[in-house]
Amino acid sequence: MARRICSKKVNWIDLQQPTPEELSELSDAYGLDYFTVKDCLEPGHLPKIELFPGHTFVIVRAYTASPTESITTVQELSDKLAFFFSENFLITIHRADFSFIEKVMGELERADEPWQVVDVVIELIWHVIDTFRAPAAEQSRKADETEKTIFLKDFNKVSLEKLYYQKSECRISKKLLTLTRQVLDQIRGLGDRESALQDAKDLLLKVTLEYDEALDDANNLMHTYLSVASQKTNDVMKLLTVFSVFFLPMTFIAGVYGMNFDHMPELHWDYGYFLAWSAMLAISAGIIWWFKKSKIL
Repeated sequence: MARRICSKKVNWIDLQQPTPEELSELSDAYGLDYFTVKDCLEPGHLPKIELFPGHTFVIVRAYTASPTESITTVQELSDKLAFFFSENFLITIHRADFSFIEKVMGELERADEPWQVVDVVIELIWHVIDTFRAPAAEQSRKADETEKTIFLKDFNKVSLEKLYYQKSECRISKKLLTLTRQVLDQIRGLGDRESALQDAKDLLLKVTLEYDEALDDANNLMHTYLSVASQKTNDVMKLLTVFSVFFLPMTFIAGVYGMNFDHMPELHWDYGYFLAWSAMLAISAGIIWWFKKSKIL
């Protein structure tokens, strides 16, 4: 689907899910580099910028994943938006349906003062960055809820698999934002529009810091989960050890007097059974006293 908006200073062509033929015609009409046009059809490209004598080529990625998805790759988390722009034209190419493109088109048509191409580019990049803001806040909320569950609620309700996906999403998002920052730092020829670009950089820095914190929280939660799981295992082993310490001497006594030798003197004692029980109970009492003295129990 192709849309075209022409204002006083902006000739904007927006292509959604273009065919190779459409891209080829566009390349010929505007003198675009063949290999950069080819990049527009590949879904896995990371954010980048390439400067050409007649135009600039930029790729950024917007967050498009659902909060319920288990994310492990860049393609699952985001979709690509490609720009070709110069002072005279702007071409945007994408597969996903970005609602903010409609919004920017409306702002462009309603603007009292004429926009320049760079104004539209900066506005679109700002909206791309803004798509990461709500997911960053959601990651912080998830981290707080998981921490409460581990320490205050049922530890077994926490899934190590979910912690992994949470960490993976934060790591991929931070990577994309870092690469986007490198793209913004290389955009040239803005003139008096530098302040607008700085607003986008400020938003990018804020969201990147939120993902930094979310990634640290995810790493800490994973370490905490493993530590608590290890502590639970140690508690079980401690309990089993305590039981074995109690029953080992009793088992030894029962084993000795369970041997079927004819000339064991204690076998014919009238009170041998009670003496054996007394020895077992005395040993158990001594073990309890020693455990409490050593603060093991």
